[in-house]
Amino acid sequence: MDQMTTHSGGCHCSAVAFEFDAPAALTALACNCSMCEKTGFQHVIVPASRFRLLRGAGDLTTYTFNTGVARHLFCRRCGVKSFYVPRSNPDGYSVNLRCVDPSTLASVTVEPFDGRNWEVHAGALRHLSEE
Repeated sequence: MDQMTTHSGGCHCSAVAFEFDAPAALTALACNCSMCEKTGFQHVIVPASRFRLLRGAGDLTTYTFNTGVARHLFCRRCGVKSFYVPRSNPDGYSVNLRCVDPSTLASVTVEPFDGRNWEVHAGALRHLSEE
């Protein structure tokens, strides 16, 4: 496993703040599902044990659809979804790369992910959280 770096981030208005431990060189997924395509969400999959909500639990509101497993968490003040609990990893988080402070990023690779055909490709997402 690569050495871990503590990354931080949050929503636009700073009501919600978080940190997570991951390598300094991150791989994010650009998903084309109905939700991510419209919001530009770029996924960094993080196990729950390496994610910490620092501020704003009371400022988060939840949206669910379809199976109801994924919990899309939005800041109720500014509307930004900086992280959520994904259907592929309900025991972890998907952090939006666009909401991560770039100062701790050594490099970023963004790979496409075919979320329109989620059921076919979901196993690859589960694998990412175990890295």
